[in-house]
Amino acid sequence: MNAGVSAAAGGGAPAPGRDLLFTETDFARIRELIGRRAGIVLAEHKRDMVYTRIGRRLRQCGLNRFSDYLALLERESGGAEWQEFTNALTTNLTAFFRELHHFPLLVEHLRGRRRPLTVWSAGASTGEEPYSIAMALLEALGDGADLEVRATDIDTGALERARSGIYPLDQVRRQVDEQRIKRFFLRGGGRHTGFARIRPEVAARVRFESLNLIAPQWPAAGTFDAIFCRNVMIYFDHATQAQILQRFAPLLKRDGLLFVGHSESLSHISDRFLLRGQTVYTRTGG
Repeated sequence: MNAGVSAAAGGGAPAPGRDLLFTETDFARIRELIGRRAGIVLAEHKRDMVYTRIGRRLRQCGLNRFSDYLALLERESGGAEWQEFTNALTTNLTAFFRELHHFPLLVEHLRGRRRPLTVWSAGASTGEEPYSIAMALLEALGDGADLEVRATDIDTGALERARSGIYPLDQVRRQVDEQRIKRFFLRGGGRHTGFARIRPEVAARVRFESLNLIAPQWPAAGTFDAIFCRNVMIYFDHATQAQILQRFAPLLKRDGLLFVGHSESLSHISDRFLLRGQTVYTRTGG
């Protein structure tokens, strides 16, 4: 049995080296709750991650048993703590210009198209992806380009960081070349030394919103020239993946592009999309 989970099903003492009581029953309940709320599938080997991330919430709430925290959630159905619970179990692994080959494909696809251009970053995390989309398009189409990037995520904490547009300068330098840094970032001074901020003209092209992809309804958004949903599907089961793709299809223009992550394939999930290039799809019949 994993050392991070108590052998007891519903009581007892914390496992050796742990300060919080975390049982098999607690872990099973958390897996069920996050699956129902956000569609996230937590594998068996995620016990330690769950202990670490949800454990922070227990300590902040002054609790020492996961069962008490879960009872708190159930008492406050739909309350603010549910968002904290969801944020804690959301993974925000992202980078500027991640999967670099996608950006030239996007630029060539949109060059010369009727404006305004609209792109959706579904799973925007802390903002690096939608800002990269905006930078790539402004770079190729000019500062006057009429475009909007809709950026959504279920994690409200990540979205708050994304809206700020502030990133450690060392991170930016590792991921963005110097020419782009000069054009699209402002370097901080004084107490902001060591940080860089997205320039206002880039930030103005990106609109951040909270969105749960498994919610019964999505806010009306029109249709998009491209949708980025990269490294998001891997957290869902097959049925949820198929449902989301079914809902993406009518929101993508007939010749629009759907970009997915390097480890994702849609060929056995949905018949609504055809592979066009490396992890790039078009609508069937488009």
